[in-house]
Amino acid sequence: MRALLQRVCAASVEVQGDEIACIGRGLVVLLGVMQGDGDDDADRLADRTAGLRIFADSAKPMNASVVDISGDALVVSQFTLAADTRRGRRPSFTAAAAPEVAERLYERYVSALARRVRRVMTGRFGTDMRLHLVNDGPVTILLDTHETG
Repeated sequence: MRALLQRVCAASVEVQGDEIACIGRGLVVLLGVMQGDGDDDADRLADRTAGLRIFADSAKPMNASVVDISGDALVVSQFTLAADTRRGRRPSFTAAAAPEVAERLYERYVSALARRVRRVMTGRFGTDMRLHLVNDGPVTILLDTHETG
């Protein structure tokens, strides 16, 4: 499972021209579910997302988590994070989980994150969306449950 986190001042998501969710200061999370991912991956990644210290506090520029600042999170499904671009010019998405598995784990991640973060909003799984955000910093971090170490 992969989560691309972007520290934002504000963000919103639209479906067919209608805004379906918006947040203030916090995180935009683009979430990709891979083949072989399970409930433990979703829970662990939500915990890492909530606890990642990438916001400023009075001591350091990156010392507080989204929980510490009482920030929001906007989670958007992003199967393209499973792209394999090692060959040719067209990405392969064979590493992405099947849609029914991905949706279940996406929902599990959102629920786990919502137990930690003040307010969690979502996009609409499997839908063409327009994401608007003001990246703060910019700060963009990739979390991957398949990383070693």
